[in-house]
Amino acid sequence: MRRTLPLATAFLSAALLLAGCGGGGDEETPEGSPPAADSTESPAAPQTWPLTGLTAAEGKSTAKNLPVLVTKIDNTSSAAPQLGLSKADMVVEELVEGGTTRLAAFFYSQLPDVVGPVRSMRASDVGIVKPVDATVITSGAAQITKNRINAAGIQFFEEGAKGFFREPSRSAPYNLMARTKEVATLAKVDSSRPEDYFVFGDPGDLPKGKKATSLSANFGRHTTTWAFADGKYVNQTTYAGQGDEFPADSVLVLRVRVGDAGYKDPAGSFVPETIFEGSGPAQLFHRGRLVNGTWSKDSLTSGLHLEAKGKELTMPPGRTWVELVPQDSGSVSVVK
Repeated sequence: MRRTLPLATAFLSAALLLAGCGGGGDEETPEGSPPAADSTESPAAPQTWPLTGLTAAEGKSTAKNLPVLVTKIDNTSSAAPQLGLSKADMVVEELVEGGTTRLAAFFYSQLPDVVGPVRSMRASDVGIVKPVDATVITSGAAQITKNRINAAGIQFFEEGAKGFFREPSRSAPYNLMARTKEVATLAKVDSSRPEDYFVFGDPGDLPKGKKATSLSANFGRHTTTWAFADGKYVNQTTYAGQGDEFPADSVLVLRVRVGDAGYKDPAGSFVPETIFEGSGPAQLFHRGRLVNGTWSKDSLTSGLHLEAKGKELTMPPGRTWVELVPQDSGSVSVVK
């Protein structure tokens, strides 16, 4: 015998049937309701390193559990061989006493086992390292310099801290070395990716510029000479150890003002301070060509801005050596 549906169930079935047949097409979204979410997700943008603009290996994060580490390295013949430069993401060469120079080597994407010889900080370092909130590895500094470094909120570690040691085969003060991975464990970090040091862009967007096969940046008593060969810039006057040289994809020369740091060194020499804010001429050397432009920084803590012919000049991704050449006492010569 056929069974009949209860009355309430029959009415419900009829209502559902009418709802399914009504309109003959897609239902409209009720007014005020959010649109349906798209089930397809855009692929994540590639991870790039903040100091080079290079793309990280697939699946590798560029937000590391350490800050950018900047090591102050002596740049005289007494420092030879310098260790660790081949692992640096970028290097800044700055003026110190007597027309000689010192290096600020930036490490983030990779760390060398040992770096050095480690030397002291200068007030110039505020404008150099603060834009990426770097931590400085140093032998120390004059108290007036430490006061300015502390006031800028820059973290630094000096001799006596974990990771520092004296190399017995070298003569003091050129024998202080540092194990960067050990020093890094002392740093306070928030595990976020640092800001980009430059505004990076496609190398094809660079102005054509002029042919330049080599350049020499003169600081007074020291001159750094670069020659373009096999797609890289080779430092002809390096003190780096064999096979530990910095492989520069670009050399960026910035002409800067130099002031008085406000004290003298132990030998009684005037201590210069590079004023890394304001503006000045810039020269970008890349792929054997020179692009002339200008640089500007609104303050010591702000980022670097480059322009050429009234337009933003972006840095090609790669490893960059920056020459902070004094406007008055320094010079730059170029060979085509």
